[in-house]
Amino acid sequence: MAQETEVKLRIADPQSFLGVLKKAGARRISAGTGRVHEWNLVFDRPNKTLARRGQLLRIRIETPDHRANRKRPKAGVRVLLTFKRPTRSQQRAKSAERNPHRHKVREELEMEVSDPALLTKIFEGLGMRTTFTYEKFRTTFAFPASQHWAKGLLIELDETPIGSFAELEGPSRAIDRAAKMLGYSQSDYILTNYLRLYFEECRRRNENPADMLFATREASHGRQKF
Repeated sequence: MAQETEVKLRIADPQSFLGVLKKAGARRISAGTGRVHEWNLVFDRPNKTLARRGQLLRIRIETPDHRANRKRPKAGVRVLLTFKRPTRSQQRAKSAERNPHRHKVREELEMEVSDPALLTKIFEGLGMRTTFTYEKFRTTFAFPASQHWAKGLLIELDETPIGSFAELEGPSRAIDRAAKMLGYSQSDYILTNYLRLYFEECRRRNENPADMLFATREASHGRQKF
């Protein structure tokens, strides 16, 4: 399996953050407007077998911003199937919470698929169901090739229903250097996934957790159907 290394940073002022990114030399690399809407479906068994093992099985539908109100995948839309799990060292420790790294490290398999509806039916036939749905807008940045230290590094600005975050993904040293350039330290690193961040925010607001959806879309869409 490929190995994913990343951290999240909480972004209080997205516009200021974009200004710092531009000044540092980072540029958008996404197609179209550079801003993509993501609809994410997380699958698990009713007893949360995967979650208890620290594993993730997800279908993600990426839609360019100008198509973000469309319900069904069409031309220009990308659908990804992703499976993540703790690294072997974490599995030996029997707990992903005992992360020996200062970054979030996971083994990851990802592939593009063409029919999320059929894939959903297959998962349901295997006894799985959608346990969590979340959406966000993502804009992806990278440093130019001339900055060799940043090779393989992606900076992804996520606008979510619970606030804005940046995900820095790539080599550990590049993550640390980029975070410092952007005004953050290792004490600012967030290693939590969006499910847990959403539940923490619901507790803070004294709200019952459901799916992490934007309010203007929640009433009309609920759980996405293909």
